[in-house]
Amino acid sequence: MTSIKVLTVLSLIGIVTSCGSPDENVEVPTAEAAGETMKDIGDHVVHFSAMTTDQLPAEVARAYGIVRSKGSAMLTVSVIREADNMSVPADVGLNTVNLTGQLKNISMRRINEQEAIYYVGETSVANRETLIFDIKVTPEGVIAPSEIRFMREFFTDYGTD
Repeated sequence: MTSIKVLTVLSLIGIVTSCGSPDENVEVPTAEAAGETMKDIGDHVVHFSAMTTDQLPAEVARAYGIVRSKGSAMLTVSVIREADNMSVPADVGLNTVNLTGQLKNISMRRINEQEAIYYVGETSVANRETLIFDIKVTPEGVIAPSEIRFMREFFTDYGTD
């Protein structure tokens, strides 16, 4: 290691250690895992995600009639047949509530994009609001629905550019 690299590393160590240690009484939050984004339901795999709509590229939002906003969350669901890795139509039912039990009405709509099929729904969200998504999916040709539950916390109050 060259002397310049050694001096740089030692300087960084000195800066970090001179900042002091965190107060032992202060709880340091841990990062929450992103959580699962897919579930195997037998012959099919369901992919799902939820995010604020301001994260969508403008051209994508415009193409699908989605308003880009920090205060608007979007759920997407797609169903893939494992045998041939193809999107298939499905009945997608949804019940969504926040942690206080307030019902969030989300109407899912089907989007066909070439050979892909997506189901998309939107709802308003507040900063740090956690939504619990209960999804019932019945792929075409399947009799019994499969149930998927996941939670996402949304952060809408972040700095502006």
